[in-house]
Amino acid sequence: MRIERIYRYPVKGLTAESLEEVALTEGQTLPHDRRFALVQGDTEFDAASPRFLPKQNFACMMKNAKVVLVRAAFDPHDGTLSLAAAGHVPMVAPTRTAAGRDALGAWLTAFLGEEARYGTAADGSPRAPWFTEAPGHAFTDQVKKGVSIINLASLAAVEQALGRQLDPLRFRANFYISGLAPWAEFGWVGQELLLGGARLSVFKRTVRCPATQVDLATGERDCDVPRLLQEHFGHKDLGVHAAVLEGGRVAVGDALEPV
Repeated sequence: MRIERIYRYPVKGLTAESLEEVALTEGQTLPHDRRFALVQGDTEFDAASPRFLPKQNFACMMKNAKVVLVRAAFDPHDGTLSLAAAGHVPMVAPTRTAAGRDALGAWLTAFLGEEARYGTAADGSPRAPWFTEAPGHAFTDQVKKGVSIINLASLAAVEQALGRQLDPLRFRANFYISGLAPWAEFGWVGQELLLGGARLSVFKRTVRCPATQVDLATGERDCDVPRLLQEHFGHKDLGVHAAVLEGGRVAVGDALEPV
């Protein structure tokens, strides 16, 4: 079995960034994966004391299909984030300053338009969505930190059943794997894997949500993937989640082997 692609998603809901290699750390996500998020204004989230919240509390594909039209690029060296979308003036701002984060939040809020939700601050004033990070926290869809894996053969089986191709990035996984039978990855739950130079423990199958309905090129919901998975295969799952037990370097072309 072979690693074909590696991706991280620095801003929850926004652009995937392709990697040739990555250094995994015990108990963590990929570096910078889901590091930032646009918090909806009606959500109570304290960056100084972060806790897991369901994805609908943030700008995300499940609730805001149009976010796929934002082209984002994060530079971890200087901490800048670039944002661009048709009809909006592109911007580049630092994520390490309050002013930079405010500018990024304002840009994304303007892009969301009517889908931006407002709340009430402690002083009674309106609270707009805000862009943030919380050191040590990742805005993942799982309470437990880890990485996600897609078996490309399982995706091919879904495409054959549906009679159409699906962009693998609809499923926003970190690692895309070849060389095993369709659905064989479900047998890994509760087992350990060697992925490149790292050791993982697979802890659950990935239940697909309405985010996978979205065409990444148009921002339209064009294919009800969860419903079709249930109809054709009797479940809504595609991929697995794994925790990093031992860190190490992982690169495209490396092997994956069950322990």
